[in-house]
Amino acid sequence: MPGHVSVLSKLYAYLYLRGFKVWISYKTNAALTMLSWIIPVFTYYFTGTALGNKIVSVLGGGSYTAFVVIGLAFQGYVSSTITTVSQRLRNEQLYGTLEYYVLSPSGMLGFLTYSSLWGFALNSINMIVILAIGFGLGVRYSPSGIMTASIIFILLLLSSFGIAAISGAVVMITKQGNPIAFFFSTFTALMGNTVFPVTALPWYLKELSYAIPLTWALQGLRESLLEGVGIGALSNIIYILVAFTLITLPLGLYLYTKAFDKARKDGTLSQY
Repeated sequence: MPGHVSVLSKLYAYLYLRGFKVWISYKTNAALTMLSWIIPVFTYYFTGTALGNKIVSVLGGGSYTAFVVIGLAFQGYVSSTITTVSQRLRNEQLYGTLEYYVLSPSGMLGFLTYSSLWGFALNSINMIVILAIGFGLGVRYSPSGIMTASIIFILLLLSSFGIAAISGAVVMITKQGNPIAFFFSTFTALMGNTVFPVTALPWYLKELSYAIPLTWALQGLRESLLEGVGIGALSNIIYILVAFTLITLPLGLYLYTKAFDKARKDGTLSQY
């Protein structure tokens, strides 16, 4: 029971007090954030309407609006989870409070885990809003693909958490400038199969996009949620995402722990 209460108190502190309360206190920023969820859906909807024939030919006859809705709904999980962890570490360094987390019962790994939960919670709202807008614009989802989509989604989160740990390790060492967070927050929309198919990219960017878990996850999520494709037909994508997870998660935790140990040994943990 005490352990159960401890987890709930940490969830309350990180999600509500440290996450939602701080976020909603900046009302202008919160409003702009929500607008940033909604406006791109309509932007790409009208883009698809204006350029419909050309884009649909690339998609093999599929709906461009449906393609973009799934991409925008789930791409945020990757960029936000990765940037949230690095930003939280950076902020605690600036506030001089990072060492308090080291001394707390949850420790640095707990800090990594619970910090990523706010990004997950915020993007869950983002996902629901975008999928609902997509439904209003005529996108229809297949109930038979929900189970498969859930598996793909969980694997995407796990691999993203591993990348977030690598991003956190970079912040602890470099203090400023994080190429990992910059790449996944900026270029995944371009090269991650988010707003147009990777087949439309030049070959060198196409090969790079296949090294991003999001590219494979969005392909599987579209086929499962829009077409109802089952686990068997998407087994190759699931195996690829499992491989990404088995690489990024242990590697991320290892580098994060090593970076923390180095910063603590050098006495630079709270330096900024």
